[in-house]
Amino acid sequence: MLRKVGNHHLRSGELAKLTGVSTDTLRHYERVGVLARPGRTEAGYRQYPPDAVHRVRMVRGALAVGFRLDELARVLRVRDRGGAPCRQVYELAAGKLVEFDRRIAELTALRGRLQSIVDRWETRLSRTPEGRRAGLLEILIQPPSGEDESDET
Repeated sequence: MLRKVGNHHLRSGELAKLTGVSTDTLRHYERVGVLARPGRTEAGYRQYPPDAVHRVRMVRGALAVGFRLDELARVLRVRDRGGAPCRQVYELAAGKLVEFDRRIAELTALRGRLQSIVDRWETRLSRTPEGRRAGLLEILIQPPSGEDESDET
């Protein structure tokens, strides 16, 4: 169980532990602009405000559903300046759904093609004596357009 942060500032290690990310990830989030650069102690240690826990968890949740860091940085800049980028976030998410559907269709087609290849390989292997090459990868060579695959020499 995570302890309540309260009002005290957090060092990098504490924030990393509370959010399940590495300190390197926190520094990367600072560089790309999804996490504000924290203040520093006199000794140079980063001191994150308590709300950084919420921010990192929100970023992690957005990444988990397909948002990119550059998209989040743009949205969070608007939000941090007092804007309401809700419609922009909605449009980004809706666009991601369209893209996911396209990728799923491509993967489904690729899966069908691979299944056909595996079926052909199974047939070829069943006709190939043990210890002999079946030439499975050669099946993957696409004949130049206009040539029939069966025109082997």
